Amino acid sequence: MVDAGIHDNAILVVDRALKAQHQDIVVAVVDGEFTIKRLYKNAGRVKLKAANPTFCDIVPKEGQTLEIWGVVTAAINQYRK
Repeated sequence: MVDAGIHDNAILVVDRALKAQHQDIVVAVVDGEFTIKRLYKNAGRVKLKAANPTFCDIVPKEGQTLEIWGVVTAAINQYRK
């Protein structure tokens, strides 16, 4: 999610009580695997858009499970380990 300002080893604040809206950054579970992507909703269709060119967007296919686990509300980037 580097293009969204979230770098490796960032600490995320995730609110599970919020209902995810179009263009929110979300923590999603796709077929049991966690991912962080930007949520796109349009005309009843859903896409999870990567904000890093090395990762692909996810367009759920029939039979895949998708759960929006929470909405990212803040990120703390670490610059020194």
